Amino acid sequence: MSERIKTFSEFYQFYLTEHSNRWTRIFHFIGTLLVFVVIIYVINSGKERFLWYLPIFGYGFAWFSHAVFEKNKPATFKYPIWSLISDFKLFFELLMGKQKFSP
Repeated sequence: MSERIKTFSEFYQFYLTEHSNRWTRIFHFIGTLLVFVVIIYVINSGKERFLWYLPIFGYGFAWFSHAVFEKNKPATFKYPIWSLISDFKLFFELLMGKQKFSP
């Protein structure tokens, strides 16, 4: 990744290679699922104070998996927006069966 990636399509292919470990994908999926759970809870309860859980669940699970399983640096640090979009894209692709937990 020495050259700057110019398109989202190109980035997503890179993103998938950086998420090749089954446990990395599982931890990303759980973290993103918990983000949705918190959002739904806050909407239903009106307790906005729980929004601070969003980065903990969203980034905590992901960064832990990169450090422990993937042994790489998360793309979030260089491509924050595309990385966030890719997290949600991968989540829904895993949910719909378009991607596998064990690539």
